[in-house]
Amino acid sequence: MKVLSYLIGVMLAVACITAQATVYKWVDEHGNVQFSDSKPETVNAETLELKTNTYKHSAVDINPIESDKPQRVIMYATAWCGYCKKARSYFDENGIAYTEYDIEKDAKAKARYDKLGGKGVPVILVGKERMNGFSESSFERLYKPSEKP
Repeated sequence: MKVLSYLIGVMLAVACITAQATVYKWVDEHGNVQFSDSKPETVNAETLELKTNTYKHSAVDINPIESDKPQRVIMYATAWCGYCKKARSYFDENGIAYTEYDIEKDAKAKARYDKLGGKGVPVILVGKERMNGFSESSFERLYKPSEKP
């Protein structure tokens, strides 16, 4: 999880600097995953192409709800996930309308989740914003109570 957080941080930082950038990824002699914007000469590195804002726009494009006023909160989840359960309870206790898609039981939901680049659950969409995992404080920063549907 620490490596994934690091990867996301590096990718976002690089994406903010340039519209498109090349990043190199490799595993060092200690087994740690490394990233750099310059190609290392001593190891064979994988080339990663990064583009800015790839998920914000796709969140609108893959919204499965067809209406004039799309659902504000969407959660891609699984039945066994503890954080998904915590999010469900929070939404229910606070009267927050949401739509949940189980990525293990719904092939179309899994395809949308994959298109988002999902790597863990839950993935929660709040309008055009996205959060991975769930914490009340992080969710509250994205979800503005004055704009509840």
